[in-house]
Amino acid sequence: MSKFVIYEVVPRLFNNSNSSNKWKGSIDENGCGKFNNFTEKALSEIKALGATHVWYMGVLEHATQSDYSAYGIKKDHPAVVKGKAGSPYAIKDYYDVDPDLAEDVTNRMSEFEQLIERTHKAGLKVIIDFVPNHVARQYHSDAKPKGIADLGENDHDEWFFSPLNNFYYLPGQPFSPSFDIQSYKEYPAKVTGNDQFTATPSETDWYETIKLNYGVNYVEGMQKQFDPIPDTWHKMRDILLFWAAKGVDAFRCDMVEMVPVEFWGWVIPQIKKKHPSILFIAEVYQPSEYRNYICNGKFDYLYDKVGLYDTLRGIMSRNHSAQGITYAWQKLGDISDRMLNFLENHDEQRIGSGFFCGSGMYAQPGMIVSATLTKGPVMIYFGQELGELGMDSEGFSGVDGRTSIFDYWSVKSIQNWINNGKFDGDKLSNEQKELRAFYKRLLNIANSEKAISEGLMYDLVYANLDNQNFNLRQQFAYIRKHKNDLLLIVVSFHDKDLHTEIRLPAEAFQYLDMKEGHTYECVDLLEESKQYPDVELSSKKMFQAIIPAWKGKIFKLKRK
Repeated sequence: MSKFVIYEVVPRLFNNSNSSNKWKGSIDENGCGKFNNFTEKALSEIKALGATHVWYMGVLEHATQSDYSAYGIKKDHPAVVKGKAGSPYAIKDYYDVDPDLAEDVTNRMSEFEQLIERTHKAGLKVIIDFVPNHVARQYHSDAKPKGIADLGENDHDEWFFSPLNNFYYLPGQPFSPSFDIQSYKEYPAKVTGNDQFTATPSETDWYETIKLNYGVNYVEGMQKQFDPIPDTWHKMRDILLFWAAKGVDAFRCDMVEMVPVEFWGWVIPQIKKKHPSILFIAEVYQPSEYRNYICNGKFDYLYDKVGLYDTLRGIMSRNHSAQGITYAWQKLGDISDRMLNFLENHDEQRIGSGFFCGSGMYAQPGMIVSATLTKGPVMIYFGQELGELGMDSEGFSGVDGRTSIFDYWSVKSIQNWINNGKFDGDKLSNEQKELRAFYKRLLNIANSEKAISEGLMYDLVYANLDNQNFNLRQQFAYIRKHKNDLLLIVVSFHDKDLHTEIRLPAEAFQYLDMKEGHTYECVDLLEESKQYPDVELSSKKMFQAIIPAWKGKIFKLKRK
């Protein structure tokens, strides 16, 4: 598969032109972005940035404190909703879209279907979340197709566990969290989404959600009862088929390790049989399970959060050596190209926040590595390309370095880029313009250069362990090659410009099927193909370059 670039965006926040940003403000006070805000112009600009896919995060209807009962949507109890807007991962109806995102609530599904069409017309593919492990505390589908039973509709709540049930129950126990839940009543209590098999979850638990039952008896030795196929499996397959039929191109699957791998190995081939090109991306955090979810779970790609992301964050925070990048990809071995790389997403702190680097400009060397080290996909989070700080106190989400997914809010950097629909970035600072230009060049290089999307990678660190003119702690270098396309990539996490010398070992020439001693034209793709003097590539000569502080070079070498 060719490399692709994901642009993750929260529609609720994107192009919300209301800038009142009242703490804990309602949708009427703070406003909300809409599906229709993703105009042809907006999508063309996302495409021009280098994106191939747009992940519309928070599309499915979820629990909220906003009242849509006038539209036949059951009102949620505020005690089991996090924030005024609610968590996009507390799904309330798998067969509906978030009414917040529609200009005409009664026409909300049609507005989303039109968004899919516009996205495809712009040359982009659509990703949405599939949240399989848990649902909102008061889940109720009012939009499910005729003849489909709702989750929990036929459950026996006097049983803690049964493969016939969709939920787990705590018979004889009322839901009684260890904090005030006002007048909310639930009897018997259902098990909380983050595997809290108790009627008294804490405020730090996923108390607003209930866990789905895939046929695993957690109380009696984790027994798996998969024959006959549990009812939940069939219901979730039908949900995936429903969205795939609407033209969704990929599913980002939430917390897949909390769902048995056997389910994924059963359901994904069935979806792909009807929709062969559809992709499944797994949010996983246990490296020991990576191959299990690729081989047995049949996923196309997995998150590499605890691998390359954590490694790069440690380097960018000056806690670890750049040599850690070598260890990160070596641990993955043959599955490195099946990992999704990123430096930001809705769960992680913004690079520009005071909890990370303090400025988005420091992202550049890490982002180069994230985008070009492997053939796997790369993702950015909307506003990352502008150095968004994520240091607002929105309401449920405090000053934590993240952009809230629970509150109605607007993102100033995004507003300044959109500039009332012009998308000209005229209101951006010079630094923001420079950073966005960097991302635009890098992401387009990543998905257009075959040496990156299809080629081999050769890590040059070990060849330079005894090289006094190569800073092993704060520099990293590698080669990417495909046929006659050759790239030498060098990055620096140092505060000063560094004159560096890089040894290309004889083994690299052998591995990449290159002959030594030839002369090459040299340009830096990141500097809009700036021409450098010709160079001779040989294991007997050092490649010399000046790498600016907290930046990198992608040298394209063409044999003369």
